[in-house]
Amino acid sequence: MTDTQTFSIASIPGDGIGGEVVAAGLRVLDTVAKLSDGDIAFDVTEYPWSSAYYLEHGTYIPEGGLEDLRKHDAIYFGAVGSADVPDHTSLWGLRLAITQPFDQWANIRPVTFLPGVESPLRKADDTDLDWIVVRENSEGEYAGMGGRNLSGRGPGNEVALQTSLHTEKGTERIIRFAFDLARTRAVKKVSSVTKSNAQQYGMVLWDEVFARVAADYPDVETESVLVDAMSAKFVLHPEQLSVVVASNLHADILSDLGSALAGSLGLAASANLNPEKRFPSMFEPVHGSAPDIAGLGVSNPIGAISSAALMLDDFGLHQEADEVRRAIENVTAAGILPRDLGGESNTIEMTEAIVAQLEALHAEAAVPEPSH
Repeated sequence: MTDTQTFSIASIPGDGIGGEVVAAGLRVLDTVAKLSDGDIAFDVTEYPWSSAYYLEHGTYIPEGGLEDLRKHDAIYFGAVGSADVPDHTSLWGLRLAITQPFDQWANIRPVTFLPGVESPLRKADDTDLDWIVVRENSEGEYAGMGGRNLSGRGPGNEVALQTSLHTEKGTERIIRFAFDLARTRAVKKVSSVTKSNAQQYGMVLWDEVFARVAADYPDVETESVLVDAMSAKFVLHPEQLSVVVASNLHADILSDLGSALAGSLGLAASANLNPEKRFPSMFEPVHGSAPDIAGLGVSNPIGAISSAALMLDDFGLHQEADEVRRAIENVTAAGILPRDLGGESNTIEMTEAIVAQLEALHAEAAVPEPSH
């Protein structure tokens, strides 16, 4: 009997539908552990940090909270955002308050076209589409540099400065990450996205670093595309994409476009990675807190469950991660779909269908092949 591998997970359901979809993902992880016959275990600690917590305590993360998070192997995050708290307060108070100090500088967002899910792209009907958006996650437009001044001069005179930060170190590490990722894919290509024609300092630095790093990867095809042209390419020529690397803001917007083209933001998974493993990485669906459907039990859990699969990859459990992704594909291919994809299944029904497929895949793999 082998020793059990136990992975410590900090669960932060957060706001809105965050609790519903995190519960779905943890249900799937429980199934992965059960099917491992004791080889794998997940030790989950839930943290009640949310907008309700903020309104009660005046902070999203209590004193010592980050030190406590750092003890875990990974963070599983639901969503943050409430009508009762300004969006910039909630984002900087919780999500960015984790990703920034934990230097989770690589954000990956796969764009996955699932069988049985109707895409608004006609090209998706007969073309194999699959790409990953790699987002610089530590600086760029979300560095938080700037300020508001001169309001004392009276109405209409205030000035706001929002400064993008692009360092050579930060730019190079995310571009190298994208090239290394491209080498693992069937189509070895990296598309770099900037707006260097208009932003002549930070984005030109990005372009120069991209060209220099590309020389170290002669086996990987490259292209540099302006962000407006890339948004058109997502729609018109998505078959030309494999790995798309961009700054914090550009990749944030493009990845949402990609998920919408795949069928719904409810499908979108993401991983906020500290590749050096100095801090735990954080895994979250991209859809946000969706307060309009919170509590109705109809949220789409696929983005959260796919994010849990990315967490399994980070743990080195690649076979288990692939089984979770196959289970999701089998469920949607069978026509079992949540409400946002035109189906009738609620959150629990979708989750249990994926669990049943996981169990079926495991049973299928356990059947010995006939001897000859």
